[in-house]
Amino acid sequence: MESRKKSHGSPSLFCCIFVLCVQPQLALTGDCPADGRTWVPFKDRCYHFVHGDEDKIKSYSFDSATTFCQHFELLTIQSEEENTFVIDYSLRVWKGSVEVNVWLGMYYDTNTQNMTWLHDDPVKFSNWEDSSFPSDLAPMDTCAALHTKTGKWEVVSCDSDVENGVICEAAQDEGKAKRKPSAVLSALVILSVVAIVGVSAVVWFLHQKHNFGSSIVTAFEYHPPFRVPDTDQSCLVEAEETDSVP
Repeated sequence: MESRKKSHGSPSLFCCIFVLCVQPQLALTGDCPADGRTWVPFKDRCYHFVHGDEDKIKSYSFDSATTFCQHFELLTIQSEEENTFVIDYSLRVWKGSVEVNVWLGMYYDTNTQNMTWLHDDPVKFSNWEDSSFPSDLAPMDTCAALHTKTGKWEVVSCDSDVENGVICEAAQDEGKAKRKPSAVLSALVILSVVAIVGVSAVVWFLHQKHNFGSSIVTAFEYHPPFRVPDTDQSCLVEAEETDSVP
């Protein structure tokens, strides 16, 4: 019975390893907008880097930038990690450029007398240049841009200044979130299942072979018809035989 319990333990162990090690790697990922443009996913957001010809970087006003990102947001940076991602990916999009200034989706809030993101979500992260505040720009003419060379933000004029970078941003559609295992991961899952079945078959075969061999030995084992007497009983038998001799 002990061997039977052990033989059933191995498949369960492999199943646990499969569930704990393989299944968690099937991460949930959201979907970026399917509007014909190229979107780059990062965390739970998607980014579209607007650029002109490969050999020439165009300049865009704030109004034209918002027009490009119609139905979506201008770049909104909520963390240092996101700020670094935008800088690093901008170098891949605008190749050969000394510096690219990207419009930020901000405006000057006259109530708080501070720069505020166009959407309503509160964002605590900021990376302003020291010279950005105070600004002599009129409130209605105050916008902001990100310098990809330094990673800093600067207050600029919404009307007079033109920047050469536009990045649109959108949230990933979590409603369409689904499992997207890679080809390598799918192959790993198949190999794991095959391995579990193979090991289970080998353990079952060895277990059956062991039980079959034990039954044969038990069937042909020699059992004497009588029990061999111990030493004291042997002495009594010999004494009785001696006394009975004439």
